[in-house]
Amino acid sequence: MGRAFVYVILGGGVAAGYAALEFTKRGVRRGELCIISEEPLAPYERPALSKGFLLPEAPARIPSFHTCVGINEERLTPKWYKEHGIELVLGTRVKSADVRRKTLLTAAGETISYKILIIATGARSLKLEEFGVKGSDAENVCYLRDLADANTLVDLMQSCSGGNAVVIGGGYIGMECAASLVINKLNVTMVFPEAHCMARLFTPKIATYYEEYYKSKGVKFIKGTVLSSFDFDSNGKVTAVNLKDGSQLPADMVVVGIGIRPNTSLFEGQLTLEKGGIKVNGRLQSSNSSVYAVGDVAAFPVKLFGETRRLEHVDSARKSARHAVAAIMEPNKMDEFDYLPFFYSRVFTFSWQFFGDNVGEVVHYGDFSGSTFGAYWVSKGHLVGSFLEGGTKEEYEAIAKATRMKPAIEDLAELERQGLVFALSVSKKPAPSPPPPSDSRGSTLVVEKPIYAWHATAGVVLAASIAAFAYWYGRRRRRW
Repeated sequence: MGRAFVYVILGGGVAAGYAALEFTKRGVRRGELCIISEEPLAPYERPALSKGFLLPEAPARIPSFHTCVGINEERLTPKWYKEHGIELVLGTRVKSADVRRKTLLTAAGETISYKILIIATGARSLKLEEFGVKGSDAENVCYLRDLADANTLVDLMQSCSGGNAVVIGGGYIGMECAASLVINKLNVTMVFPEAHCMARLFTPKIATYYEEYYKSKGVKFIKGTVLSSFDFDSNGKVTAVNLKDGSQLPADMVVVGIGIRPNTSLFEGQLTLEKGGIKVNGRLQSSNSSVYAVGDVAAFPVKLFGETRRLEHVDSARKSARHAVAAIMEPNKMDEFDYLPFFYSRVFTFSWQFFGDNVGEVVHYGDFSGSTFGAYWVSKGHLVGSFLEGGTKEEYEAIAKATRMKPAIEDLAELERQGLVFALSVSKKPAPSPPPPSDSRGSTLVVEKPIYAWHATAGVVLAASIAAFAYWYGRRRRRW
């Protein structure tokens, strides 16, 4: 028993939905495209799960956050897929893949063949058991990766209102869930081994700003230690969290956000892997020319930094999916994927965006006692990363453009003084363009190479010589 398609998308997350929309825009025919997903519903915007879905009032619910509402495009409901002749194979696990034969075998025993495969399998949550701690199966311990997890979390919050919640992990999931737990009137304690929250991205100064606000909302932080074990009642529910430093926290519910791992197991030994994901080229094409990978599972070349990276963020998932489809459908028209790394979050009344890379020297700017501040990262004399909290649409666009331009920086103190004004001024320059001139007060941020007069003279002489030769050659041609 089997079915055959021209294009198959394996995975039902954000990337799958955006790929499907791009296929329809580029003329995919009815019956050519199939999406296979372990989840029982059509692709949806996963960021909603840690934000709007967890709100106690007017929470986001399906179908309101089916893709592709994240970029104000059509909402791709099951009806939409049917109208466009796209086959949805939902609630279905693929147990093996054979990229040489171009086939997938489902757990139900069905063989699905393809000409082109897009791997959009995303990543799974790291479990406590992988760190030697038992308890993931307790009914009041939850993770957050898919809609089923989010429903469990909402049910727990509602049943534990006024109780104690322990959040294990200080990254994206930890910070966003902690905010939602507080809004749902739980007493929250966050536990993580690092010195501050969001340690992979935030500087200590940025982290302190957010931590102080969380503390003002009642959140407690326990840093520099990790979970060692749980205490359980007779029904197997967690009643306390034991930490490696010897302390114990009472717990009515536990949220675990300790990282993710890309879902590559079906393709190990068949495709080249790198950075924990499936290695692809600038067309998002794997080591097998008929297989592409997008989203969290893809390790792709970031042209801006000249190296391969795997990025765990919805923006990368959306854009890599659309680029891969464009490269498949119109290969002669597409340049290589040129992605500017981008991360964002919204918690409480905060909204921040980050572009580029957080390496090198850090320059903070703005009012850290107010609501708008930011940071630049400068490496090897160039701006490589920008962070902004509380910006406007224009300001976020400005720091993105400035980061992509990678202007040379000479004076870090002057960069700090100019702050956001620097990005706003640089972004108004056409790209690519020469670095902006010196500040009117005489302080120079950007190193410029002067263009001497003899350069211009030489250019004029060369142009005149070429014109004379062209005229002579033309007359010779007419005589031949």
